Amino acid sequence: MFNFKNTLLFVASLIVVIMVSMSMANAEEQTTVTPKEFVTNVAAVPGKVSNHIKNEWEDIKEYQKKSWSEMKQKWPFSMIKGSNAS
Repeated sequence: MFNFKNTLLFVASLIVVIMVSMSMANAEEQTTVTPKEFVTNVAAVPGKVSNHIKNEWEDIKEYQKKSWSEMKQKWPFSMIKGSNAS
């Protein structure tokens, strides 16, 4: 069933597949970063982090406001008292 010719053909095709995939992996364009670009990017990080945290904080506040208003409408004590707390 498995003879030398089939085994050799399988190994050769495996080597070809490995070589092709390695050449595809190295096909990316190599970019260089100048020192000025690096300094600019590093200097921009604190502002980006600050803006991200502020945006997340606003999203959290909106979510909490929405969930608290839903909770007030569904809360059992508000149904018992009959008050409409909005």
